[in-house]
Order: sequence, then C-alpha cells, then structure tokens
Amino acid sequence: MEESKGRVCVTGGTGFIGSWLIKTLLENDYSVNTTIRPNSEHGKDVSFLTSLSGASQRLQIFSADLSYPESFSAAIEGCIGVFHVAHPVDFELREPEEVVTKRSIDGTLGILKACLNSKTVKRVVYTSSSSAVYLNGKEFMMDESYWSDVDYLRASKPVGWSYAVSKTLTEKTVLEFGEQNGLDVVTLIPTFVCGPFICSKLPSSVDATLNVAFGKKGPFGVVLQTSLVHVDDVAKAHIFLLEHPNVKGRYNCSLCTVTRERMSELVYAKYPKFQLPTPDSLELIESIKKPALSSKKLIDAGFVFKYGLEKIIDDAIQCCQENCYL
Repeated sequence: MEESKGRVCVTGGTGFIGSWLIKTLLENDYSVNTTIRPNSEHGKDVSFLTSLSGASQRLQIFSADLSYPESFSAAIEGCIGVFHVAHPVDFELREPEEVVTKRSIDGTLGILKACLNSKTVKRVVYTSSSSAVYLNGKEFMMDESYWSDVDYLRASKPVGWSYAVSKTLTEKTVLEFGEQNGLDVVTLIPTFVCGPFICSKLPSSVDATLNVAFGKKGPFGVVLQTSLVHVDDVAKAHIFLLEHPNVKGRYNCSLCTVTRERMSELVYAKYPKFQLPTPDSLELIESIKKPALSSKKLIDAGFVFKYGLEKIIDDAIQCCQENCYL
C-alpha cells in the first residue's frame, strides 16, 4: 500500500468537521485512521466515509470512546500526526457540565499519552472552538490571547455554556500537556463552520448559520452578528498546521464577521422563494451579537482562505436542498 504522505488519525470521524477533514486528507494522499463511538448512531452506516475516493485503500475505521481513553491507542499507533476533533456535545444539558468536561479532558489526556507512547506522532492538531475564546463579557475583536471565562459561564449559564466550559478547559489541558511533556501540539479555533457536508445528519453549525440568514430563531436565539468560515477552509487549515514547520500555540480560523441583514440580502438575491422575516417581526425576540475573532496569526503563517461569504452560504443552501433539509 503506497502512502505518499504517511498515516494520520482523525478522532470523531463521523462529525461535520471530522468527515470533511477525512475527505480532504484522502484527496491530499494521506492514509487515514479514524475513530467512531461504538454505540454511535453512525456505527451502523459509515458509507459516507467508506465511499470516499481513496477510502478503500487508505481509510481504516476504529471504535473508540472518550469515556475509555485507552481505546484510542490502536488508531494512533503508527501515525505521524493526530487531529483530535472528537468532543462531547450536549447542548440539551442531559448530563452535568462537570461530567461532560471530565470525560472530554480524561479522553483527551488518553489520546495525548497514546501520541507520546507511539514514538511516531510528530504533531497533534486539536480542534477547539470560538466558544473557548469570546465568552468573557467583552465585545471587541479578539486574538488568541483571549480565553472564555469559565467562572462567568458557570455563573451566568448562557446558551451552550456547558460546551464552552468543556472546550475551554480541554484546550488549556492540551496546550499544558504538550508543554510539560515535549509533545508538539497546536490548536485550531474555528468560528461558526458552514458550507457543504457529507455526514449523515444536518450539522448544528450549518443549521444555526442558516437560521441567521433566514432571520429565524435558532438554539442560540436570534443572532444579529456572527463570524463564519467554510468547512473546506477549516479542513485545509488543519492540514496546514500539521505540515507547517514552525507553528506554535493557538490559531483562530475565521473568514469574516457578518450581520444578519447582510446574510439575508445574499440569500434573498439568489433564492427569492425563501420568505424572510421583516426586522419588525424580530424586535421582541432576544438577540445575540457575537464578537469577532482575528485570524491574523494564521494568515501571517501563510494560510490563505479560499472561500468568500457568498460561497459559504450558497454551498450550505445547495447541500441542504440536495439532502432535503430545505
């Protein structure tokens, strides 16, 4: 089996970002190990992965669960790089935040220890989230020096606060472990990820973004302003950070910050069949304005964003229509 660029591991391969990252890695001549939860709804049908070009020769699927950190060792063995994308998602608060956070941190530490023990892993790229940066009561553009305030989140409990706490504390754990153990670790921090998808269910970030574009109230309320990035740029940014000879620490990944009005204008201009609500109809609904994240550090390292705002929205709508979500 020819492996022109070597073998890498992607945890959480059935998710939105994980599956698109696998697709992009295969297209770039990597061999890929990926992990899925053994009790996952995706466990029965992963044809959206196995049918990818190059998958029959260069994709291997392993069962692993963050609740059992040692379960990732087999998937990491022999890999030159690891993309840790998997993370517990529990916006409905079915479990206490402390339980979710502990599972995320313990599972991540198990993955990092397996990377050290492998003796082959040269770098780990951890997928963080903008929710680990901007939830701190501030409203200006933020670079990688900013962190979400865990005490503020636990006290005020905004929508998605449990996820934000677990993401923030897990990312800090990743960076601390790397520094203390001599493991080369970098983190990528995407904002709302949108665009096309191959996973078997509608990604929550695509749904949320289109709710903004259509002026609808979603799980985060009515969002008046948000930051976006195309899923393909996110996947390529992961690979960029793996391959770059001199990267360190955190990297925000955000194309632009856009208002609800601008997104709605773009949608209506191309898809006039969609009935967009008037501003007056939204006045009584609680609204949210998300701060912007600066991607200067990533751009200065040499990364180039390929997809503009119109393409992000158009690709998402087209994919949703093809999959009967719109």
